[in-house]
Amino acid sequence: MAISSLFHRATLALPPERAHDVALGALARWGALGGPLGGTMPRLETRVAGIDFPNPVGLAAGLDKDARAVAGLMRLGFGSVEVGTLTPRAQPGNPRPRLFRLAEDRAIINRMGFNNGGLAAGVARAAAARRHGGVLGINVGANKDATDRVADYVAGVSAAAPVADYVTINVSSPNTPGLRDLQHGAALAELLAACVAARGTTPLFLKVAPDLQAALVDSIARAALDAGIDALIVSNTTVSRPPLRSAHAGEAGGLSGAPLRALAAERLADFRRATGGALPLIAVGGIDSGAEAYARIRAGANLVQVYTALIYEGPGLPRRIVAELAARLARDGFASVAEAVGA
Repeated sequence: MAISSLFHRATLALPPERAHDVALGALARWGALGGPLGGTMPRLETRVAGIDFPNPVGLAAGLDKDARAVAGLMRLGFGSVEVGTLTPRAQPGNPRPRLFRLAEDRAIINRMGFNNGGLAAGVARAAAARRHGGVLGINVGANKDATDRVADYVAGVSAAAPVADYVTINVSSPNTPGLRDLQHGAALAELLAACVAARGTTPLFLKVAPDLQAALVDSIARAALDAGIDALIVSNTTVSRPPLRSAHAGEAGGLSGAPLRALAAERLADFRRATGGALPLIAVGGIDSGAEAYARIRAGANLVQVYTALIYEGPGLPRRIVAELAARLARDGFASVAEAVGA
């Protein structure tokens, strides 16, 4: 743990994207050494969308875009790891700099732009990682220059479904122009129908933005229920700007981390109401402790995901959240995560 702490502090001294690459490389090498995954806790085992999760704390997409360090990330104690976003063709993403730490705010702004090595290479690495165990999700999107974005999503779902435990359709990134338009009306219905037809029997999740008006929350919830989507991930980064202290506060892109917490919790409550509890919800945004994970579960989340807090808190964070969550469930007399959802 001392070595891990030193390494974490060292990476924070590097420029953000360089630190990301170094940390991911270290996790990939550590994962290749083998070893056990996080210990199981019966109280935390939960079944969502037909998938058995060893615990409800997952890693959100975006950290391991190309499935290079799945085994190492699983060994940190996550109940699931979601890789991607993968697009059909490799693309470099937006010009650098495109990733900014807002340390004073415990936040990140990114405008990465779906930088990845392409669907074929990412899915091949994900397939190789499956032998290490753990629940693996693959997040798919459309190329920036796609002329038929629905076709790009169908290609992603078709390739990922045979490999993943679940596939996530990401229509909520703010960094690909026009992508969030796919969350609206007929465009969303068409996309969901095509992707459901392509997924076979693999659970299909939809990741939504936090920057939604009430009417759009209701229409997305109805479209997801009508199409047979298996879960909603609530939510992606925000283009809004609550009060921030960092010098990078004015950078363009999606904001994540602690300042997103209130908005993400509000959208979770909105989707819980809009779905009437009929659709599993996965809470993302500002989750940095067992207390916050527990609060989201009590508010209606079946699972939670973290990312930005891992940058600031270090690799011990997943196990700390899991331990704190188990303690709170026991304190309040819940025998399982499922009992606490929305309670």
